[in-house]
Amino acid sequence: MDDFISISLLSLAMLVGCYVAGIIPLAVNFSEERLKLITVLGAGLLCGTALAVIVPEGVHALYEDILEGKHHQASEAQNVIASDKAVEKPLAHEHEHSHDHTRLHAYIGVSLVLGFVFMLLVDQIGSSHVHSTEDPEGARSNNSKITTTLGLVVHAAADGVALGAAASTSQTSVQLIVFVAIMLHKAPAAFGLVSFLMHAGLERNRIRKHLLVFALAAPVMAMVTYLGLSKSSKEALSEVNATGVAMLFSAGTFLYVATVHVLPEVGGLGHSHKPDSAGGKGLSRLEVAALVWGCLIPLILSIGHQH
Repeated sequence: MDDFISISLLSLAMLVGCYVAGIIPLAVNFSEERLKLITVLGAGLLCGTALAVIVPEGVHALYEDILEGKHHQASEAQNVIASDKAVEKPLAHEHEHSHDHTRLHAYIGVSLVLGFVFMLLVDQIGSSHVHSTEDPEGARSNNSKITTTLGLVVHAAADGVALGAAASTSQTSVQLIVFVAIMLHKAPAAFGLVSFLMHAGLERNRIRKHLLVFALAAPVMAMVTYLGLSKSSKEALSEVNATGVAMLFSAGTFLYVATVHVLPEVGGLGHSHKPDSAGGKGLSRLEVAALVWGCLIPLILSIGHQH
């Protein structure tokens, strides 16, 4: 019951925190130049978050069991009386760990690639429905907004599964680490999503709906995962490190959204490199600085977030 209360409180905190972070660009009126600058910053936040927060957190979650096991075995080995068996045992464990490492390396690559490919397929299926319209450019722009939101919702849902799987371990420290990791990137992602949708010209009411769907995805999936898991399922999930796999899958979706949609949309406003292209073509020095700063913010936050 304590686990249920903690997952409920964490889900509520996630919903409120994400929505509040996303509503900031809507609450303040920005000029067109300032809005573009904020959009570029948001794009940087999305990229930096995927690379500096989600991938390391997912890898850490995968390797956590092995690292803890090694620490436990080291303390056990000190208590074992030196004998032939005591010499054989570490060798067996070492062999076992090399198998585990190979398996986990495969998990990392497969999870990231599947997340990326999943979003690629969703994008292609979505675009095949709008190519028949008379205004292909408008259709592409509209599809880009939908795919960006959908990608982040899928990512948030995978985050929710990660939190639900973490809650099912009944370890408060694991729950809090996953929660902090998720909030570290959900808040910048919400900000980035809203600023991108504003820049793309979506009505404010529709932006709020997009934001609400994004904010709800992780808490709802966390509750569904937690309540839907039987005891045997929980054991099976801990066997395959579901928290780490879910986070890495979501990192793949995040990378797709950040690199294929948001960055080209922001940087592709014009590809002119002429010095007189001050009319909004390409990125100005200030915008490049904002993009780099956006990439660095999640990195700085993740350095401060110690395990």
